Amino acid sequence: MAVASIDLCIVGAGAAGLAAGIFAAEQNPHLRIELLDGAKTIGAKILVSGGGRCNVTHDVVTPDDFFGTRHLVRNVLAAFPVEETVRWFASLGVDLKCEETGKLFPVTDKARTVLEALLARSRALGIVLRSGHRVTDIVRLDGTEVAGKPEPARFVIRHREGETVARRVILATGGRSLPRTGSDGSGYGLARRLGHQVTPTVPGLVALVLDDRCFHKGLSGLSQEVEIQTLVQGRPVDRRIGSLLWTHFGISGPVVMDASRFWCLAREQGEAVELYGNFLPGRTTEQAREWFLAQAAQYPRRSLLKLLMEVLPERCAEALCRHAEGAPQQACAQVSRNIRDRLLSALTRFRFPVLRDRGWNFAEVTAGGIPLEEVNFRTMESKVVPGLYLVGEVLDCDGRIGGFNFQWAWATGRLAGRAAAVNPSPHYS
Repeated sequence: MAVASIDLCIVGAGAAGLAAGIFAAEQNPHLRIELLDGAKTIGAKILVSGGGRCNVTHDVVTPDDFFGTRHLVRNVLAAFPVEETVRWFASLGVDLKCEETGKLFPVTDKARTVLEALLARSRALGIVLRSGHRVTDIVRLDGTEVAGKPEPARFVIRHREGETVARRVILATGGRSLPRTGSDGSGYGLARRLGHQVTPTVPGLVALVLDDRCFHKGLSGLSQEVEIQTLVQGRPVDRRIGSLLWTHFGISGPVVMDASRFWCLAREQGEAVELYGNFLPGRTTEQAREWFLAQAAQYPRRSLLKLLMEVLPERCAEALCRHAEGAPQQACAQVSRNIRDRLLSALTRFRFPVLRDRGWNFAEVTAGGIPLEEVNFRTMESKVVPGLYLVGEVLDCDGRIGGFNFQWAWATGRLAGRAAAVNPSPHYS
């Protein structure tokens, strides 16, 4: 049997893969490490993230910001807190700034600053970066005895340029989001062939397309605070408040993108799913009714439009008024009960006519993946395949918008890199 050509092969040179390589090399400078990436250009996903600015992390990160097995997520995050992440980036020459939203960006406001720092550190540590090396298969060879001494298991990594043999492998292939950057979901097939399960994968942090009969096109570009509730099979599964952005195709913005995973998962599983919006966040329909009647009594001659503009942007106020078949210029005291009831329903429980999500080319993250229960949360080593480590988006864990998915990438990369550098794979017969 051929001697392993390298010590550690990292499949995928995105955020998690680059972090894993750096931490492994720092832990053990003598390791021979290669990163294989299928894309021609390494780090394309980093470059397009955060509108080209790269939202590196968030000032406060908790398990509640993620969807996944909560106690396992908690342990992984605790191993690399935000404060340490900020110091790590500073050591790479990337200073971060915190914006009002809590998002942390490089002070340069350029994603390239982040990518170049990661690549420069990798090269300085002697890590070999190979682009255009799309991996097609990974085979684990059991250990043997040579001259009476046990030899550890090896992996044969097959790719476009041939084969690489390694003692350990870190799978950092990403999910299915933004496939044009190289994350086309191929890692799931590699993991399955090695014996791992993969839960259904759907777009996460993705905008939603509405029926053209809705009024969204007239509101394109308008942003407002909205409470979104998702119902699956008639049961509430998610409720959140945040900024909604109306677009020419439908709805986007942080609150919609965070809610999208629930809509997409339900649709994937063939379940009935509905999305409702409350344009008066925190108020019930009855509270909205009391407000409306009080305003109508105090200002009976005020137009319906002017009344709604007290709580809504003008364009949205007019659109909802017409949606309820009301006359925008009619005095609010003269509005019929039927129209008032329709308007209050539209204000507090507007059913968005969602047709579909915008698809993988626009999704920022993947919901679903390899179950966290199949890895050791202390090392990210597979419980199914000794010597294999799993990091980043390939795992069944996705965070809300705001830098949380990058924090997951850095944390899992650090755990796996350090563990793979010091823990030789167990010997199995």
